[in-house]
Amino acid sequence: MTRLSPPPRGAGLRGHARLWAAVVFGSIAAVMIYAPTVGCAGAALALTTAYRRARRRREGTRNAELRGLLGCLEAATGELRVGAHPANACTTAARESSGAAADAFRAAAARARLGGSAADGLQGAGSAIDIELGRVSAAWRVADRYGVALADLLDAVRADLLGRIRFRDRVEAGLSGARATAAVLACLPLLGIALGQLMGASPLRVLLSGGLGGTLLVLGTLFVCAGLLWTDRITGRVTR
Repeated sequence: MTRLSPPPRGAGLRGHARLWAAVVFGSIAAVMIYAPTVGCAGAALALTTAYRRARRRREGTRNAELRGLLGCLEAATGELRVGAHPANACTTAARESSGAAADAFRAAAARARLGGSAADGLQGAGSAIDIELGRVSAAWRVADRYGVALADLLDAVRADLLGRIRFRDRVEAGLSGARATAAVLACLPLLGIALGQLMGASPLRVLLSGGLGGTLLVLGTLFVCAGLLWTDRITGRVTR
């Protein structure tokens, strides 16, 4: 009997994400028909939230790929120090890791077995760690050209990468307070609206009625979104 292959990992999550995106943007489109200002404000919030979540996912993916590269470098260095052939060292490194780093070392092993340069296989192919793979490739080329011990060079690259990761983690921890402050400031307008509503000023009726109130709702929402994105941009420059 033929066995059906299981669906790709993450396919269900992607399907749920598309469904939620369709529901959210469909709701915003419906609101924009009957209340354009409310719809514009909701669209700005939805797009900003989606962009920030995608950015966090990319950062998480990059961190995972960097740690996978660390594992590959550690395994390859260990194999080279006990006298293994570079192709075998790359194969072991790829076997003990995953992601873009494992794919790169697997390609490097294939090139080395065919008589080519393993450094060519370590070139990035559109992954999140292309720059780091380029450093590994450059170190490998130096070893091939000048006869420097490959294990020592890869160990130096690994130490440099580990230092960069630790520095980034320390900076991220230091910026957590600034990010929390930005989030609190972004929520202050909601607190003001809630207080005004409790005092009987009816700010929601003004903001949702269109006209000048609707314009203020859209402008206020855009300013909040711009503040959040600008905070992300500033903190992102520090952690690069």
